Amino acid sequence: MSDHSEANKRIAKNTMLLYGRMGLMMIISFFTARITLEALGVVNYGINNIVGGLVSMFAVISNSLSSSVSRFITFGLGEGDKVKLNRIFITAVNIHIILAIIVVIAIETIGVWFLVNKMVIPPDRLTAAHWVLQCSTISFAISLLSTPYNAAIIAHEKMSIYAYFSIFDAIARLAIVFSIKYYGGDKLILLAIISLFPTIIKQFYYQYYCRNNFSECHYTPLWDKKIFNEMFSFAGWNFFGNTAYIFNTQGVNMLINMFFGVTLNAARGICFQIESIVNQFAGNFSVAINPQITKSYAAKDYNYTYTLIKRGAIYSYCLMLILVAPIVMEIDSILKIWLINVPEHTANFTRLGLFNNLVMTLGGSLYTAIIASGKIKKYQIIITIAGAWVFPLTYIAFWMGMPAESTFIIYFAVYFMLVILRAYLAIEIINLNIWRYLKDVVLKTIYITIVAFVPVFAITYFFKENILRTIIAGPIIVISTAIISYSIGLDKEEKDFVNRKIKALLKKSQI
Repeated sequence: MSDHSEANKRIAKNTMLLYGRMGLMMIISFFTARITLEALGVVNYGINNIVGGLVSMFAVISNSLSSSVSRFITFGLGEGDKVKLNRIFITAVNIHIILAIIVVIAIETIGVWFLVNKMVIPPDRLTAAHWVLQCSTISFAISLLSTPYNAAIIAHEKMSIYAYFSIFDAIARLAIVFSIKYYGGDKLILLAIISLFPTIIKQFYYQYYCRNNFSECHYTPLWDKKIFNEMFSFAGWNFFGNTAYIFNTQGVNMLINMFFGVTLNAARGICFQIESIVNQFAGNFSVAINPQITKSYAAKDYNYTYTLIKRGAIYSYCLMLILVAPIVMEIDSILKIWLINVPEHTANFTRLGLFNNLVMTLGGSLYTAIIASGKIKKYQIIITIAGAWVFPLTYIAFWMGMPAESTFIIYFAVYFMLVILRAYLAIEIINLNIWRYLKDVVLKTIYITIVAFVPVFAITYFFKENILRTIIAGPIIVISTAIISYSIGLDKEEKDFVNRKIKALLKKSQI
C-alpha cells in the first residue's frame, strides 16, 4: 500500500506541475491563434494548416515510437540493468535515424508531388506553401531524432521539464506571430522560417538534459540486433495501429481541402487549435499516470493496474468535460470575442470535434496497459482495420454532396465502436473484465455527460445568447460540471484522496 501511496503522490505532483503550465499556456495559445489569423488572413492560415498537416501525417510516427521507446526504457528501469538500458537507448536512436531519413525522402518526393498536383491552393501562394512544407519537414526531422530523449523524460517521470519548456515554446510562438504581424513581406514564409527556432532550441535542450541526468542517455555507435528486432517490431506494429488515425485526421483534412478549399481548412485549423488545448488539459493527467500503469503491469500488480486504467479514463474524461461543456454552449460568443474574422463552419466543427475528443479519452489508459503487455500484433491489426473506415466513409459522404460536418459524425460513430472493441480485445491481452470496465467507465461517463449537459441545455433554452450570458453562465457550467463529475465519477477512496489534497492546498494558502 505504501508503494501505491507514493505512486499516487507522484501522479498528483506531476499532474499539478503540468496543470500549472496548462493554465498559462491556454491563455497564450488562444491569443497566439488570434494574432496568427489576423496577421496571415484566412487563406494563408488555411494554407499553413493544410500544408503543415501534410507533414503532421508523418508526425504520428514520432508519437507511436515515443510510446514504444518509453515502454522499453520503463521496463529497463524496472530491471535495473544499466548496460542493457543504455543499449536500448542507443538502439532507439539508431531506429529514429533510419526513420528520419526515410520520412524526409518520402516528404520530398510524394509530399511535394501531392502539394503540387492534388492540393487546392491559389497559384500565387504555391511558393509560400513550398516554404511551409520544407520548414515543417526540418522541424519534424529534428523532433523525430529527439524522440528517444523525450521518451526517457517520460519514463523517468520528470514532468517539470515539459512544463517549463512548453511555457517557453508558447511564449516564443507568441513573440513570433507578433513579429510577422508588422512584417511588410510575405508573412507566411517568414512564419515558416522563424517557427523552426523554438523547435530547435527545445529539442536540443531535451538532449542536453537527458545526457546530464540519465546515465543511459549516452550514444556510442553500436548495433544490437536482438534489441533492434524486438523494438522495431514492437514500434512497427504500434505505428501500423496509428496509420488509421493519420488518415482519419490529416487525411480527412486533405479531403476537406480537395472538396471545399482552403477556407474550410482555416476553420478546421481553428477547431484543431481549440481541440489541442482541451486535449492537453485532459492529456496532462494521462502523461502523469501512464508510466505508473506500465510499472504496475510490469510488477504484475494487476488489480492496481486496473484501478489506474479506470482512474485514467474517468479523470481524463471528466477533466475534458469540464472544459467541453461551457465551450460547446458558448462557442459562437467565444469565437466572436476571440477572433476578428471567424471562418464559416468553425463553430460547428468545434462542437463536433470536442465530442469526438471526449470519446477518444476513454481508450487512452487502456491502450497504455495493452502497450505495456507487449502483445499488440493482433490488437493493432483489428483496431486499425476497424478504425480505418473514417477516411473512405468521409470520401463517400463528400462525393455524395454531404456537408463537411458529416466527417465528424462518422468519426464519432467509428471511434465509439472502437472503445467497445478495444475493451473486448483487452480480455485476452491483459485479462480485463469487460463487463466491469463497461460499467465502471463507459456507462458511467455516458451518465455523467447526460447529467452535466442538463444545465447547459437549460441555460441555452431560457437565456438569449449574449456577452453577459457567456460571462455569467460559463463559470457556472464549469463549476456544475466539476461538481457532477466529482459526485458521480469518483468512488469513495478517490473522493477521500481529492478531499485530502484540497484540504492540504487550503491549509498552505492560509496566512
